[in-house]
Amino acid sequence: MSNCETFLTSLSAQFIRYRKACDCWNELCYGANLRRFRRYCAEHYSDATELTQEMVDCWCAKRETETNNSRRARISVIGAFVEYLRERGLTEANGPVIPRKQNCRYIPHAFTIEELENFFRACDEIDAPADALALIGKKLTVPVLFRLLYSTGIRTSEVRQLRVADVDLVHGVLTIRISKGNNQRFVVLHDSMLIIMRQYDSVMKAHCPAREYFFPSPLGGCYSANWLGNIFDEMWSKYNTSHATPYDLRHNYAVENINQWVGDGFEFFDKLVALSKSMGHAGVEGTKYYFHLVPALSNVIEEVSGDSFDEIVPEVDYATL
Repeated sequence: MSNCETFLTSLSAQFIRYRKACDCWNELCYGANLRRFRRYCAEHYSDATELTQEMVDCWCAKRETETNNSRRARISVIGAFVEYLRERGLTEANGPVIPRKQNCRYIPHAFTIEELENFFRACDEIDAPADALALIGKKLTVPVLFRLLYSTGIRTSEVRQLRVADVDLVHGVLTIRISKGNNQRFVVLHDSMLIIMRQYDSVMKAHCPAREYFFPSPLGGCYSANWLGNIFDEMWSKYNTSHATPYDLRHNYAVENINQWVGDGFEFFDKLVALSKSMGHAGVEGTKYYFHLVPALSNVIEEVSGDSFDEIVPEVDYATL
C-alpha cells in the first residue's frame, strides 16, 4: 500500500465515522465517490503524505462529459471531506467550489399499454439452460425486479440494494434503508406483487439459502447500475422501438397515481403526501414535478381555483426527485 493510500484510507475512515455519528452519511450517495477520489490520489500521488491542493483541484476539475449537476454529485463529498480535515488542522488545502444546481427539464417517456405489455413479455421470455447459473438467476430475477419497480415507484438503486431482511413477506412491506437523502421509509406492496415476491423468494431460498440481497447477483452481492440499465435496454428493445430508461418506470408510477385523482375535486392533499412519502421525496415539492406531466390535472386545478397551474405548482428541479 502506497504512502498516499495509507494516510487517505485512515483519514477517510475517521471522516465516515464522524458523519455517521452525525447521521449525515449516505453510502449510496457519498461512499463510491470518496473511494474513487482515494484511488485517483493513490495512483497519481503515491508518495504523498498529506492532502494537497493539487490533489483536490485535479480531481474536482470539471470533466468534458459532465454537467454542473453530475459534477456537483461527484465532488460534494470531497468538499465535506476537505472541510473536516481543515477544521482539525490535518490539511491546508481548500475544498472545491461546489457548482449550483441547474434546473433540468427532463420529460420522461410516456409508456403505452402495448409498450409495457411488450416489455414484460420480453422479461418473461428469458430462457436459461439448467446448468447456467448466471442465466438462471437472470431468468428468475428480471421479471420480478422490474415488476417491483413498476408497481412501487422505488428508485433503481433502492431495488438493487434491497436486502432480504428488509422485505416483510408476511405483511407485504418493504423497508427502504439505503435511499437518496438518507431518509428511511416503508413501502407497501400491492397484493398481486406480494404473491410474486413470495414465489420468487421461495425459489431463491433453494438456490441461495444464505443470500443477503433480495435480488442477488451471481457473485452474491447486489447487481450494478450498469447491469440493470443494460438488461432493461435488452428487454425493452426486443419488441419496442421508442427510447425509455429504467427510471421512467418510477415516473410512470407517479403519473399513473396522479391520473387517478383527476375528477376527485381539489381535496387531494392527503393523497399527495402519501405519494410523496412512498416515493421517498424530501417533501411534497418534489412530487409536484409530476403534475406537469398530467395535463388533465392542471385543468382541474385551474377550474377549481381560478389560478394558473404554474402559479400553484411551480417548476421543480428534477435533481430532487
